[in-house]
Amino acid sequence: MLNLIKSWLEHPLTRGMSLDDPQTTARRLEVIRSKPFLSRLYAEWYRMIAAHFTPGAQVLEIGAGAGFLKEFMPGLITSELFEVPGVDLVIDAAAMNLGTATLDGMVMTDVFHHLPDCPRFFAEAARVIKPGGRIVMIEPWNTGWGRLIYQNLHHEPFQPTVTEWTFPPGGPLSTANGALPWIVLARDREEFSRRFPALQIERIAPLMPIAYLISGGVSMRSLVPGWSYPIVRRLEKLCVESQTGMFALIVINRV
Repeated sequence: MLNLIKSWLEHPLTRGMSLDDPQTTARRLEVIRSKPFLSRLYAEWYRMIAAHFTPGAQVLEIGAGAGFLKEFMPGLITSELFEVPGVDLVIDAAAMNLGTATLDGMVMTDVFHHLPDCPRFFAEAARVIKPGGRIVMIEPWNTGWGRLIYQNLHHEPFQPTVTEWTFPPGGPLSTANGALPWIVLARDREEFSRRFPALQIERIAPLMPIAYLISGGVSMRSLVPGWSYPIVRRLEKLCVESQTGMFALIVINRV
């Protein structure tokens, strides 16, 4: 019975597909578009990110294949690790073929925790982003509630006790540590500041303890109608997002 329920909950557009198949990434954009509640959630994320940049800024999005941030940031340079329709560049975030100080910023949504060598990414980001620019991302976050959900109801590894900032490379989506943003930018914040003095953490704001969970995300059917989104968000703000959020908005300045 449990397997039947799980099978029914799986979104039909990606059911049975490998996480690391580039077609899965393309299909995930279709999933987001087909789910009004989830689409409104991503739109809110994208407005949060876009608010940190002026129009016309040269900004690179890492892992853009399943998203639509470009609708909120005209001129955004989109990139992915592999060929995906509609993406401007195929690029490795740990070895970017870009000139020094050529970008005003870099953005990503639910991508950083998949980077197997985040120190190399930060070194590259500090190189290619101009002083005064920034990195803005939304990532899983390690609150008590978030940890409970990620470790028991999510398919990706969530390992907040590991000491390393890296993990063995593998599939671009199947390989991850959902706790990595918290490990590097909160638990090991002093070490981050020592290793990357040109990158200064400006803000970490946990958010959304409920909305993404009940949306079904990009792999499951939605459990709620789109019209309920503002109601859910108002309720979340009463739940002390800063202590219970499953995600966090992270802003890092290039000084």
